Amino acid sequence: MRITVIGSGYVGLVTGACLSDLGFKVVCLDKDEDKVKMLQAGQVPIYEPGLKELLSRNHAERRIRFTHDAQDAIEHGDVLFIAVGTPAQEDGSADLGHVLSVASMIGCHLKNFKLIVNKSTVPVGTADRVRAAVNHALKQRGMSEDMFDVVSNPEFLKEGAAIDDFMRPDRIVVGVDDGIHREKSQRMMGDLYASFNRHHSRTVWMDVRSAELTKYAANAMLATRISFMNEIANLADALGADVDHIRRGIGADNRIGYSFLYAGCGYGGSCFPKDTQALVSTAQAHGQHMHVVSATEQVNERQKTLLVDRLVQRMGEDLTGRKIAVWGLAFKPNTDDMREAPSRAVIKNLLQRGAQVMAYDPVASHEALQALQLDCADQADLLQNFTLVEHDMDALVGVDALMILTEWKNFHNPDFQAMKRSMRTPYILDGRNLYNPEALADLGIAYQGIGRRNELIHMDIDPVEENTSALNA
Repeated sequence: MRITVIGSGYVGLVTGACLSDLGFKVVCLDKDEDKVKMLQAGQVPIYEPGLKELLSRNHAERRIRFTHDAQDAIEHGDVLFIAVGTPAQEDGSADLGHVLSVASMIGCHLKNFKLIVNKSTVPVGTADRVRAAVNHALKQRGMSEDMFDVVSNPEFLKEGAAIDDFMRPDRIVVGVDDGIHREKSQRMMGDLYASFNRHHSRTVWMDVRSAELTKYAANAMLATRISFMNEIANLADALGADVDHIRRGIGADNRIGYSFLYAGCGYGGSCFPKDTQALVSTAQAHGQHMHVVSATEQVNERQKTLLVDRLVQRMGEDLTGRKIAVWGLAFKPNTDDMREAPSRAVIKNLLQRGAQVMAYDPVASHEALQALQLDCADQADLLQNFTLVEHDMDALVGVDALMILTEWKNFHNPDFQAMKRSMRTPYILDGRNLYNPEALADLGIAYQGIGRRNELIHMDIDPVEENTSALNA
């Protein structure tokens, strides 16, 4: 079989790269000519560990190529993956404009049987709408409506570990409906993923609507675990307990496990926020209410500004003249993705309170600046107090506090003595619970994690007007 992947974003590029590495001939189609030229030149528009090397190797070996020619790409593939964006609309529902546009385009170029695979995260019923859009285009051409089938194959890729997730999947969900092409479609999808099923079957077969809902249910469950632990962490702070001990205690129960039980300053990214909103919207459209998922979203939004609330408790509502360092901007490590990143809410809040913000991220600086320019479009002057630095220690000079918002590995074991010497006030607000509170207390560094017994001992906050020289260091 030959493969065409329509959409060269995160999911499309990872899918295309991995399938080409399995030996398939792959064409990646994108309407953005500049992006296509970039990919043809060996550049990758997103950051994902190992992706650039994988694409370069398979491009050099002529197993993958990139084009903006729709007719060429559709004629190439026996299997056509739809991997375009489904951004959230104002009401939280998924915008299917790109998906349905691709479906119409396929119908305009279809000449023989194709298996259309919805890889994009889409609400229940999208396969029916894709089928209708393709059929409409075929009808206008006077073509038979029996020339294709539509199946669902949702992705379960973690940013920062997407290649490993694709090549070593814990499950492959495939939704195929009854119809004249069912047997053929199931055989083609079985052949496509045969490499992953040699030792034991990883493919979970189901109907299309169940597959579409499985994706949303999985992300909502994971998001719920995060918000649940954040609520437990906030209660632990109030009670003098330690959420890390609690995590170990409940994670040891094999009915619960340890995954996604880490408290922090909230989740972000392209999946959890968008998919939980879309699930709530889908339920409302069918007269149902997703009370747990709605609460998950609410907890997460509150959690994003928890560190700012703690800073305000120590320094007052007005942070004018205060200098705050931020380590980590991307929503998670090993990605440059700023979509719904907690850092966006934190930094805008700090700037609105008058603080000067010094920020560092090893990968996402450019993307962070673009995101903040969008967030502050109606208050552009705020960004005059925002500075991106090229080294983590550069952000600490003369600051009143350090906030850690992303758990990049190079933040795990810093030189605390050097940090203490550089900072005006040795005060760390750790949004990812990277450090040992007792060890930092021994070093004379004030520390607040999330649910880590947040009493601050021997911490003096000097009036800002008495220390302007240090603030301008």
